[in-house]
Amino acid sequence: MILANVNINRFYDKAYDWVIDKGPSILLGIGVLFIGLWLIKLFSRWIRTGMTKKSVNPSLAPFLCSLVVIVLRVLLILTVMQIIGIKLTFLTVLIGGMGVAAGLALSGTLQNFASGVLILLLKPFVVGDNIIAQGQEGTVTSIQIFYTIIKTFDNRTVVIPNGKLSNEVIINISREGSRRLDIEIKFSYGIEYDEIAAIFNKTVEEFKDCLKTPERRIGVSALEDSGYKVSMNVWVNAHGFTDTKLAFQEELMKNLKQGGVKLPGIGD
Repeated sequence: MILANVNINRFYDKAYDWVIDKGPSILLGIGVLFIGLWLIKLFSRWIRTGMTKKSVNPSLAPFLCSLVVIVLRVLLILTVMQIIGIKLTFLTVLIGGMGVAAGLALSGTLQNFASGVLILLLKPFVVGDNIIAQGQEGTVTSIQIFYTIIKTFDNRTVVIPNGKLSNEVIINISREGSRRLDIEIKFSYGIEYDEIAAIFNKTVEEFKDCLKTPERRIGVSALEDSGYKVSMNVWVNAHGFTDTKLAFQEELMKNLKQGGVKLPGIGD
């Protein structure tokens, strides 16, 4: 009975010494933890408000906010563990090894992720733009963190990894709002140039989809043995460019025929 009381007293003494030694650190760690979580919550609200004011892409804003919060929470937990007195040597080595392994396994995915963030921030193109990339031409329908979706003009859905888009040339054919339509037709020397130019000008003036500015340009682009070539540059809206081109060429052909101009390949 006396031995049991001695053991209990020793246990209480050790517990008391441990509380005296570690108690303040544990209480300080708990306090830092709650205060840190509160500050992180305030900081996350501030980030969301700032991103909203700066019109950060809706696909990117929640992800960036969550990423920042997770990183801050991990750092807070590591700091609290350090305050309490938990040694982090093994944990640090373990996290480092896992990070290296994950980086090697996900190198391509991480590249696509980084490229997606850059695309959403720098905005070389946005949803609705017509672009040419990776041999594909179409309209951007979605920009995700890891890939971009393009709908081609023949109704195909093309998914392109963002890593490819950030390292290759991208032609944005609709950002400027207008696009130049170039037409070149060959005529025989028996047809007067002034007559051709008058028909070209009439077609442009009557065609509703031709823009007034920049001004059109019409002239002789080449002189050959069998005839001369007339070239015309006229500006149209970038969106719907192909449809406009087809309709304009049809209208020009009709006006040339009505004007009695012999088109190439007819009656030669």
